[in-house]
Amino acid sequence: MPPSVVVVTDSTAYLPAVPGVTVVPVQVVARGIPRDEDTFTGDLATVTTSRPSPARFAACYDELAAAGATGVVSIHLSGELSGTVESAHAAAKDAPVPVEVIDSRSIAMGLGYPVLAAARSAAAGASLGDVAAAARRTAAVTRTFFYVDTLEYLRRSGRIGAATSLFGSALMIKPLLHIVDGRISLLEKVRTSGRAIARLEDLAVEAAVELDGAGVAVQHMGARGRAEALGERLSKRVTGVREVRVVEVGAVIGAHVGPGMLGVTVTAYEG
Repeated sequence: MPPSVVVVTDSTAYLPAVPGVTVVPVQVVARGIPRDEDTFTGDLATVTTSRPSPARFAACYDELAAAGATGVVSIHLSGELSGTVESAHAAAKDAPVPVEVIDSRSIAMGLGYPVLAAARSAAAGASLGDVAAAARRTAAVTRTFFYVDTLEYLRRSGRIGAATSLFGSALMIKPLLHIVDGRISLLEKVRTSGRAIARLEDLAVEAAVELDGAGVAVQHMGARGRAEALGERLSKRVTGVREVRVVEVGAVIGAHVGPGMLGVTVTAYEG
């Protein structure tokens, strides 16, 4: 029997198909034409992104209720980075079943890990409140660090200040960033890409020290070789690691970070 509480997320979690999880796609807009993220294959430098409409979430919640769901936990990328969670909240008000909307305050596997925690809880038959609590617990102990070749994409999208972008470009700095309170913030400036990736690795190892059985995800944009190599090193360095997964992000994140991005998400792994 399927769980009566189901989980909804958006496409920026970049998860494979997960039983009990429904994905609402965020859209990429190219030449004024919106497309679902998973159908876009064009030039990232020419696109913007668009949140799903409340109507799309409403249709999703209606379909899940019609299929037998008694409650929905809807978990999404940071409200500081997108209006997606606002659309979910708007749709939840008139949904035919209770919908608990959660702002993960993160993105990519910073969102994906809370979704997986919620899905495991739902599959075990937990209540709506307990499924939501599992997602919030995981989100609270999840940290994400990432490296970008240039801050230009983030500056252009308005996700980081122009002054920081100009400073980094002028000195040929390789920026390391992290997500704090749902926002992308500059963490450190490193002189070369090699040093930046080495520092990214150290940050992930340090973040995992206090966790009892860490889950680690290495994310990339068009840099699979570097991502797999980093994942292999982390699998040896992180004490008690429960899993290391390598994930390629899609066009929504790519439009904001550009090609060559490499990121690491560390969480307390449950289950």
